[in-house]
Amino acid sequence: MIYPIVIYGSPILRQKSENISADYPELKKLIDDMFLTLSEAEGVGLAAPQIGKNIRLFIVDCTPWGDDDPSLADYKRVFINAEIYERSEQTGLFNEGCLSLPGLHEDVRRPVSIRMRYLDENFVEHDEEFDGLPARVIQHEYDHIEGEVFTDHLSPLRRNLLRGKLVNLAKGRFRCSYKTK
Repeated sequence: MIYPIVIYGSPILRQKSENISADYPELKKLIDDMFLTLSEAEGVGLAAPQIGKNIRLFIVDCTPWGDDDPSLADYKRVFINAEIYERSEQTGLFNEGCLSLPGLHEDVRRPVSIRMRYLDENFVEHDEEFDGLPARVIQHEYDHIEGEVFTDHLSPLRRNLLRGKLVNLAKGRFRCSYKTK
């Protein structure tokens, strides 16, 4: 099933998500459907709040960048109940977009590496360091389960300049090629 993507302005995008347990109903199907939804929308990451579910689950698929970086050719991951507990002091700028903010792209400064604990789709515990593009995408999706969006990382001046575009998104005035709600 392809889920419609929740668009900026929906209250669920501002809620901190809840942890889940291994007995979460139909978790495998939900994860499969999230990858299907992500593929249909041509994105590289999708968090459960973006499909209307207030749970700490997100997926990352960096395979579209595999041609430029062979280490990403098969990079697909599931993150459950993730917790970032360390961020590098070194930061970098990257032009980010978001399926929940269609048509909006901005340069966002983030740490270049992070360390986090999470569970995979089999509820196996991991404690890993991520850097490069995966770290960027993971931080972006992690924001969603924390009730944040990428524009929260922009300067107040830049956010003010985008206010009209954000209001239009919240009022349903946008175009995109995937299903939304």
